[in-house]
Amino acid sequence: MSDRFVPKRVFFTCGAGQSPDELTSFEMALRDASIECYNIVTVSSILPPKCRIISKEEALPDMHAGSIVFTVFSRLSSNEPHRRICASIGVAIPEDMESHWGYFTENHSFGQGPKQSGKYAEKLAKDMFGSISESALKQTMNVTKSAVVGDDGQWTSVIAAAVFLMD
Repeated sequence: MSDRFVPKRVFFTCGAGQSPDELTSFEMALRDASIECYNIVTVSSILPPKCRIISKEEALPDMHAGSIVFTVFSRLSSNEPHRRICASIGVAIPEDMESHWGYFTENHSFGQGPKQSGKYAEKLAKDMFGSISESALKQTMNVTKSAVVGDDGQWTSVIAAAVFLMD
């Protein structure tokens, strides 16, 4: 069986953007996260065995504009003045990454602060991992972006993503 579509590396990123238009605020959030030039395909929640977590700075030079990129993705937008929005990705990382898989979760919420949203995403990932495995958990972590819509009611978008590299 081929492992051609099994990611070998993953990095985390997040961003926020504002604009009078919702779509443009989303584009600004993608730019803030440095993933605006890729064709993003969202996938579900598995951290594959042997998938190495790397930094965004290590990953970006290996990526090419226009590439199809698989991500676990959280996104939220609002234009309600003073509304706090958060997007989080949580991950549960098994102790034995050589033979066990972990879990990603997405949390997008109104009103939560970044710590609350991120910790909830981690809890979800830990709970999902625990529901299928008795293996030891090495750690949980999250990436979270939070923003508050301004007085002017411009669209504000936040995103958080785990971005897979296939090589």
